[in-house]
Amino acid sequence: MAELLTLTALSILVAGFVVGIVVGLTGMGGGALMTPALLFLGVGEAATVVTADLTAAAVYKTGGAIVHQREGSPNMQLAKWLMIGSIPMALLGPHLIAWFTDDAEQLNHVLVICIGFALLLAAATYALRLYVNLRRVRSGTHVHDDNPAIRVVPTLLVGMLGGLLVGITSVGSGSVIMIALLMLYPGLSAVKLVGTDLVQAVPLVLAAAISNIALHGIDWGILVPLLIGSVPGTILGSKLAPRVPQSFIRRGIVVVLTMSGVALLDKSGWAPLGVEETHPFLIAGVGLAVLLVLPIVWGFLRRSQGLPMFGSPTIAELEDPDYTPGVIGMKRTGR
Repeated sequence: MAELLTLTALSILVAGFVVGIVVGLTGMGGGALMTPALLFLGVGEAATVVTADLTAAAVYKTGGAIVHQREGSPNMQLAKWLMIGSIPMALLGPHLIAWFTDDAEQLNHVLVICIGFALLLAAATYALRLYVNLRRVRSGTHVHDDNPAIRVVPTLLVGMLGGLLVGITSVGSGSVIMIALLMLYPGLSAVKLVGTDLVQAVPLVLAAAISNIALHGIDWGILVPLLIGSVPGTILGSKLAPRVPQSFIRRGIVVVLTMSGVALLDKSGWAPLGVEETHPFLIAGVGLAVLLVLPIVWGFLRRSQGLPMFGSPTIAELEDPDYTPGVIGMKRTGR
């Protein structure tokens, strides 16, 4: 009990609560934000943090999956094929990393690098998702199809890639798999995308947690305050979601993911960035560049599709696969 009253435990609880709110608000960002937050707090080695994060995620993602299941939003056939691909790879992923070295320090170094690249991949997939939606809006060919014919092989491969990423880094169950589903099944409505992703994520994250616990054990001093903070945070975020502009939050997530990914690579001593110490000005510069440069790049991408650099469709409209040009007061779909 004394371990739960320390300053470290309080910082974990607060981090879990804040990230839980973001997850509840947006449906994304769990492992991608929680893992780097815990690493920067210095509460444990990378393997310990990933294990605790995955175990906590298995709990708070279950609640969201149950809600979506009751509302009939998941495409269970699609979720089934994703799970067939993802669960074995989630179980295998931690062992693949462990086979490379039996040295704890080297293992931590490899994991930090993997997590850094996974965060940058998560940020990139979010940006790609917006561009895919932009092309869809401009083509005017979007057709609703919440029960598409399952493309078995590509879906299995998506599940395998997502399972491997989650098993090793705890990142990818929401971001990477979501963009892949959007590209493979563009007719799925937003609520179907979210529901399907959440349903398949629960056994995926649970499998990854079990495999990591078998290898590294579980640190209850991290897990308990993480659960105490993240579960109510997720509930609160879900209640606040209809009142908060999603576009601002998600663009903020992209900035945080990019900065966190670069910071972890820098901390690991990845050769292009540094060797022995982190460079706060480099990290701040990356964040500033994302804030200032990406809107300009996005403007040129809009122009390439025959749109003005700024204006409608807005980021919020593009994030809704149900958005139709010219429809005033677009429907919110729960994301």
